[in-house]
Amino acid sequence: MNVPRKTPTDASNSHGEPCIIRMTPQLMKKANTRNVRMARTNFIAHSVAFFVSDASASRGLSGLGRMDFPLPIRIGSSIIRPMKFIYALLLLVGFNARAQTERFYVGTYTDKSPSQGIYVGTLDVATGKLGPLELATPAKNPSFLALTPNGKYLYAVTSTNGGSVAAYRVEADGHLARLNDLPSGNGGCHVAVDATGRNVFVANYGGGSIASFQTQANGALEKRIALIPFTGTGPDQKRQTKPYAHSTYTDASNRHLYACDLGTDSVWLFDLDAQTGTLVPANPPSAKVPPGSGPRHLAFSSDQSFAYVNGEMGMNVTAFVHNRKTGALTAMQTVSSLPPDVDSNGMTTAEIFCHPSGKWLYVSNRDVIGHGRDSLTVYSIGAHGKLTWLQNAPAGVKVPRGFNIDPTGRWLIVGGQSDNQITAHRIDAVTGKLSPTGQTVAVGAPVCVIFAGH
Repeated sequence: MNVPRKTPTDASNSHGEPCIIRMTPQLMKKANTRNVRMARTNFIAHSVAFFVSDASASRGLSGLGRMDFPLPIRIGSSIIRPMKFIYALLLLVGFNARAQTERFYVGTYTDKSPSQGIYVGTLDVATGKLGPLELATPAKNPSFLALTPNGKYLYAVTSTNGGSVAAYRVEADGHLARLNDLPSGNGGCHVAVDATGRNVFVANYGGGSIASFQTQANGALEKRIALIPFTGTGPDQKRQTKPYAHSTYTDASNRHLYACDLGTDSVWLFDLDAQTGTLVPANPPSAKVPPGSGPRHLAFSSDQSFAYVNGEMGMNVTAFVHNRKTGALTAMQTVSSLPPDVDSNGMTTAEIFCHPSGKWLYVSNRDVIGHGRDSLTVYSIGAHGKLTWLQNAPAGVKVPRGFNIDPTGRWLIVGGQSDNQITAHRIDAVTGKLSPTGQTVAVGAPVCVIFAGH
């Protein structure tokens, strides 16, 4: 049977005018070959594109009720049936809707807040609207979170048994199924996962150490490979009398691990064997920030040429040149995280992130004495990695301990540890500056935000 040159329908566009869906020459050619299935798929795709761009754009799916399909349609030896056509349309519309949202997780403190554990929510990346948060799983003080690169498993540091790391399987609806946990050391405060997803690292603030774990094929923690204590002190006699490990990171090569130690003003460097999870001190073994800075977190530039470390105590950011071959860090600049007219007494920095474009760097400043100075500082990143101050924007929350940037680079979500809410900021695509969206969602003591798409 010959394939017709065109296949009309009585569907109308948004202006009530009759429309015709035509078979293209390409589809005609494919229909006359053995690749009938591909021809059928392309025909449905053409039809769906027409209805999505016209009828569904103005009336959602309401136009489907007035369609008078001259179906089934024969293409070669195959037939397109009405229900399959509608099903394909619904799948495409559903996929388009899902593609507009990004799932994220929030780590919290549960001891002195209404929080019950780890929460999951959504961000509409087209509008910046925050969806309601749901309890993903109960947990005791799951203060920091990390996902495997494939997004199948999540790990959290908790206060269980004096400090543990817990493993969870990510379910289809975003909720978390607990797998197991293992002791991490004294006072775990940060968790990270390497590029293979097989190695998990924990920074133990109270113990002044880092721990390395390997996981099983099902995501559960298998065993602790190493527990490495640090040594040394810093000039601050109140907060730097011993090491305080605050965070760990691997670089893109997955051959080097970095650990920020607030107590000794050091960023410790290790060579990582990703097969075994073992860590060996690098040469040189550390990089330094200005005395009394108290390094907290680290962010690599998008091309890995530079690294940035925020000083929790010094209210500053130190820029390093990153040797991607050896992993070594060489300090080249330290800048303030606050404008000169802002009193830094009672303030500390918390989180730091580079924008996905590589153009800007963001740091949160916490007013821990409640004087209303909580803010987010924005820097531009120059061609040689140096920072230029751009903006000090109100955080929109109290004590902005954790924040993150969505994978599209259009929105920044920040958690207020003291006022029990998260809020979204719009990122200007040209300048990188922040502006409030007015979008807020309540959650008890949020201290960490991670996107599932990262």
